[in-house]
Amino acid sequence: MIVAVTIVRVRDLFAAGMMFAIYSLLSAGLFTVLGAGDVALTEAAVGAGISTILVLAVLTLARRYEHPTGGHNWLALAVVLATGAILIHATLDLPEFGAADNPAQVHVGPFYTENSYSDMGIPNMVAAVLASYRSIDTMGEAFVIFAAALGVFALLSVRPTRDMPGVRKRRPPRRPGKSPEGKRP
Repeated sequence: MIVAVTIVRVRDLFAAGMMFAIYSLLSAGLFTVLGAGDVALTEAAVGAGISTILVLAVLTLARRYEHPTGGHNWLALAVVLATGAILIHATLDLPEFGAADNPAQVHVGPFYTENSYSDMGIPNMVAAVLASYRSIDTMGEAFVIFAAALGVFALLSVRPTRDMPGVRKRRPPRRPGKSPEGKRP
């Protein structure tokens, strides 16, 4: 929570990017503690690794410090609060965490445990589930990652012009043998 609040409050975009990386690493650690090693590895690689590199690449084109617009977007705040209230209300209908009679532990889990090796012949149950039972879902995730990579490539391939808002003004390169005023020494 402290890192998330810091990300929102800081005006230095470089510091915010680094805080995003720290948040991703903390999330990866949490997933590791919860026993979800594959999710932890994905969060560390994508969240802390690739995303941080992309944020730093974007910061080379933009200004380092955020310039607040001065107003509050009350409609956005209302939408976020309403969505949060709906999600909290929806969690009240979920079964108790870890209960022995949860549907995942009564139907899905035992089926995968009993049938994954006989169906696929793969000794690793996680690999068997991801590669066979959930292969369409895994392929969909690969398409989403590919589409995200294409979108990032398209965004980073746009050359900024000086009249774009938020683009840092760069000085033209100096020619050798000339002083900054344009006179020869």
